[in-house]
Amino acid sequence: MGTYMALVDVTDETVQNVQDLATIWGDLTGDIEALGGELLEAYAILGEHDFLVIFEADGRDGAFQTSVSIERYGLDTQTMEIIPVDDLGGLVQDI
Repeated sequence: MGTYMALVDVTDETVQNVQDLATIWGDLTGDIEALGGELLEAYAILGEHDFLVIFEADGRDGAFQTSVSIERYGLDTQTMEIIPVDDLGGLVQDI
């Protein structure tokens, strides 16, 4: 399992009110689990993007499927793989 993050933006036509957003997050959690992943964290953020979603997925294909699933709700995503800084040393020690 890899760990991924998605910067998520809400489009004007997607969410009419805060209750719609609560329903979407519940559905997203179920979708991620149905794809074999797990929603680890979700944050509302201030700035250029609206939300940060951190999830585990079964490799690149699972991360892609999760991103597509999020976008089905009319949310725009930018998804990236992330690794703990503690693991970075092991990845670059032979370079």
